Amino acid sequence: MAKWFRVLGLTLVIMIAISAITLVLISVNKNQHVFEGARALNDVKYQVDLGPRTMGSAAHEQAVRYITDQLKSQNWQVEIQETVVSGQSIKNIIAKRGVGTPWVILGSHYDSRSIADQDKNPVNRKLPVPGANDGASSTAILLELARVIPPNENKEIWLVFFDDEDNGDASGSGWSIGSTYFVSQLQGKPDSVVIVDMVGDKDLNIYKEGNSDREINNEIWSVAKNLGYAQFIPTYKYTMIDDHTPFLNAGIRAVDIIDFDYPYWHTTSDTVDKVSAESLKAVGDTMLNWLEEYPQASPQVP
Repeated sequence: MAKWFRVLGLTLVIMIAISAITLVLISVNKNQHVFEGARALNDVKYQVDLGPRTMGSAAHEQAVRYITDQLKSQNWQVEIQETVVSGQSIKNIIAKRGVGTPWVILGSHYDSRSIADQDKNPVNRKLPVPGANDGASSTAILLELARVIPPNENKEIWLVFFDDEDNGDASGSGWSIGSTYFVSQLQGKPDSVVIVDMVGDKDLNIYKEGNSDREINNEIWSVAKNLGYAQFIPTYKYTMIDDHTPFLNAGIRAVDIIDFDYPYWHTTSDTVDKVSAESLKAVGDTMLNWLEEYPQASPQVP
């Protein structure tokens, strides 16, 4: 009888241990696919600490290496698309995962503007923009998505970091240069393109952008509403030229997720203290859930 109890006790101990290990593995797996706003904020800080990521600068090259290294560490297939426009070297960073359809592209520019021409202080208007919100925040969201998007998604996903978006009226070559070149070289037609830009503001208010594809807009705003993110406001306010514009011009469905009410736009005050982990999470979590639901997302917001 004593031997039987010992066997029963050992069996119970093994079963409890197996259950505990299973719960830990489930918890670890779940946490691997949770968008962490604090981790994204660290990515913002790292980029800003490099200095302004203006075209041709050492900080710009360091940003390219950092983004590339982060993507490769998460087993994304990474390539750098290079060209020269108006004498300026352009480097788009493209990360790919999955095959088949649907094919979804998520994009952000990673460069920062060379002149703070909207600064209230005229003395600062020739200085470069730190680009914490305008450039670093959306780049950070894509980097965190690269960490948490499940590797076995049944769709083709590209994360694209565009160069030379932010120097229109400064370089003489116009806006969205990197994305324009990317679209000109694109083979095939993606099903949906989502651009994020200036989405880390502590006082985040994202209105629907007027040129964006309305069906995709409704899908994303519906997901945000279901998640309880009131930062997504279901009305149209601005019409923008941004990295979604070249896609729209090519007949590709695209949207621009942007908070253009940011008071530090193109000023020397676009610094890390203006960005919050909560805002980064609201956008990143919405994008992750939309991507997981796509194309089954049911638009409910007019």
